[in-house]
Amino acid sequence: MIKERNIALSIIFSLITCGIYGIYWFICLTNDVNEVSGDYSISGVLAFILTIVTCGIYGLYWAYKMGDKLDIAKQNRGIPASNGGILYLIVYMLAGIIAYALIQNELNKLAA
Repeated sequence: MIKERNIALSIIFSLITCGIYGIYWFICLTNDVNEVSGDYSISGVLAFILTIVTCGIYGLYWAYKMGDKLDIAKQNRGIPASNGGILYLIVYMLAGIIAYALIQNELNKLAA
């Protein structure tokens, strides 16, 4: 079961802790999306390490895959799915924390 998170508090905590909470949030988002989609191809910790090692390039792929996995989770629940991968990729390139917020919003909807 995934945990609903308050998006505003997560953003505030990320800013207050100079991104340390953002790292935790990234890892939790990855693990929660894996759980709702049933696709455990990569853990949150490994995704974070790959993002660091590739100087952020893996993060672009990560954002796209999160959208794809959320679309799969929606389809499995009979909810119409859009192409969220493209949206998250574009938003991630502009401001990563906003992409986190959008992904968390979708997870909160699926958790309810």
